[in-house]
Amino acid sequence: MNEHDGSPAGAAQKLPRLAERYPITEEDQAKWTRIYLPDGPDGSLSQFPRKDKRKAFVLRHIAASFEPNRTYTEKEVNELLKRYWAPDFVAIRRYLVDWGFLTRTDDCQIYRLNDSHDR
Repeated sequence: MNEHDGSPAGAAQKLPRLAERYPITEEDQAKWTRIYLPDGPDGSLSQFPRKDKRKAFVLRHIAASFEPNRTYTEKEVNELLKRYWAPDFVAIRRYLVDWGFLTRTDDCQIYRLNDSHDR
């Protein structure tokens, strides 16, 4: 853990590369919004993508629902994520943390949007 902000050790070094590794064009965004969010940006996902580039798009979209500089309890995070993917919101939460969109305390009680992440 990073002693300054509670983020996973080394996360800050990996994050800027996400946009480089998975560049998402406006065309990709429009196409994947139709596929994965057919009811619009505030609707739930029709499916969760398997390919990493599409996962990056979906996770960026979901991460945008979190307010910067706000802490969330695990219950609050779960409720927000159920709106997008109720069948397995726990997996979405795990992806958001593993991919660096969210940070959490060691006891997994408090979550926060990772301000250093390249969205």
